[in-house]
Amino acid sequence: MAGLERASHRQLEVDAILAEIKQLQNNRSYRDRKKKFFVEGVRNCIHAIDHNLKIAMLVYSEKLLTVPPARQRVRRVRRAGVPTCKLTPEQFRQISTTERASGIGAIVCQHWSDLAAVSPQAGLCWVVLETVRSPGNLGTLIRTSEAVGGAGFILLGRSIDLFDPQVVRASMGSVLRQRFVRTRHPTLQSWIRRHDLQGVGASPEGGLDLHQFSCETTVLLFLGEERKGLTPLQRRLCDRTVRIPMVGETDSLNLAVAGSLMMYEIFRARHQFVR
Repeated sequence: MAGLERASHRQLEVDAILAEIKQLQNNRSYRDRKKKFFVEGVRNCIHAIDHNLKIAMLVYSEKLLTVPPARQRVRRVRRAGVPTCKLTPEQFRQISTTERASGIGAIVCQHWSDLAAVSPQAGLCWVVLETVRSPGNLGTLIRTSEAVGGAGFILLGRSIDLFDPQVVRASMGSVLRQRFVRTRHPTLQSWIRRHDLQGVGASPEGGLDLHQFSCETTVLLFLGEERKGLTPLQRRLCDRTVRIPMVGETDSLNLAVAGSLMMYEIFRARHQFVR
């Protein structure tokens, strides 16, 4: 009887964990309220552990998880006292969104930085966003930012869902390593003035060609929403706007493409200036 009670209690615990993960995957308001998100896969979980993100729960299936470095991380976090939950392959597949279940996932605490506490010169540039239509575009921008040595992202208002599973997936783990700030326009404006920063906006109507502007210091790169472009409030924070040259009948680029081109141009210009 005692054994049955323990098994029943264990099943209830597992069911509760699986239910929480599904909520984190599908419900933004739940993610925001709990200040957590879920990552799946060997790469993501290793990065979360190795970069000392706060892990609320690590879930794994011994039969599915065959990668030795990942199995080592499971043992490490268990020794460190991080809560873990062993799942059957069938249980893990209930929460897996990949074609082939990796056997490891983690509930990770969201990591936000306060604007007053971050250094304007922390990296190549800060990307400033207000709205983004495609979560995949945001994930790609985060991945590019890490590739060029970007400082991170400043999100204006609450429109953008940074920890949407599509964002996490498209970032290929970069969302775990970049810095993120959420703030309001007046606060950002004061921060820009205090540190005498240069704000550059990407726009088809920009006054300068992509290769014509100089950036000798850290840049705040303002990117607009895919269809409407920069908002009026974003434009007010820009010292200048820059256009990406295009020929033919194309009049706009995918946000992830445009933002990546801008970041790599800043990378080229900064390294040229340093030399």
